[in-house]
Amino acid sequence: MKLFNSIAAAVAVVALSAAADAKVLPKPPKSDTVQSYILLDRTGSMADIWDEALTSVNAYADSFAADAPGAEIAGADIDTAVTLAVFDHQDGFQFNVLRDKVDPSKWSKVTNDEANPRGMTPLYDAIGRIISRAEADNPEKAVIVIMTDGLENSSTELTNKGAKAALDRARAKGWEVVFLGAEFASFSDAEAVGMASSKTMAVGQGRMQESMDNLAQKARAYGKGAAPAVEFTPEDRAAADEEGVKERKGQ
Repeated sequence: MKLFNSIAAAVAVVALSAAADAKVLPKPPKSDTVQSYILLDRTGSMADIWDEALTSVNAYADSFAADAPGAEIAGADIDTAVTLAVFDHQDGFQFNVLRDKVDPSKWSKVTNDEANPRGMTPLYDAIGRIISRAEADNPEKAVIVIMTDGLENSSTELTNKGAKAALDRARAKGWEVVFLGAEFASFSDAEAVGMASSKTMAVGQGRMQESMDNLAQKARAYGKGAAPAVEFTPEDRAAADEEGVKERKGQ
């Protein structure tokens, strides 16, 4: 019996040692699908523009499905998918995925029945969650769209440094991250997490659908290799009424 116990113990030690030395292989990149991750602020201050925000998300999905007619983008065609998550802080941090890697040609429109504005703005926590979700999917190319109308005020999981570290990991993979102010033009939080000014834009009320449609085409150009990055031009900013937002908000 003692000999048996000794042999069993030795086998256990070898097994534990092998487990400790084993390397967990990363999930291989998916080269066949360009993913978009939309992080939408659903906090209480979004109430006046919520319907338009949802319409703009639906417009993005519709546009992301194919090149705009008469404005075909150079490069081989691509498969695309869209993930949509909404966030707020009410009875704790809330992060709800409403669509998960949906083929945009099969997109069902997001409605008020699925989410309504409420609560406060845990922006840093939400950034961490959406990046973690993208990292779990590990696509070769991804576009992360953050849309908010206010400043961080209730994160408990991450500071601005933690959110920046998450976005830095995304940028290191070659993923594109853009930040949209919904009738909002104060980008101090965006700057705190490392966002370049070329990737932030204020979008005025009444201009969100057009701006998101245009952004989806930029995302397709990046996905097809026709553009190296997703950035906002002066023409994009004019169409979004960025200066008007700054004047109305004193920002």
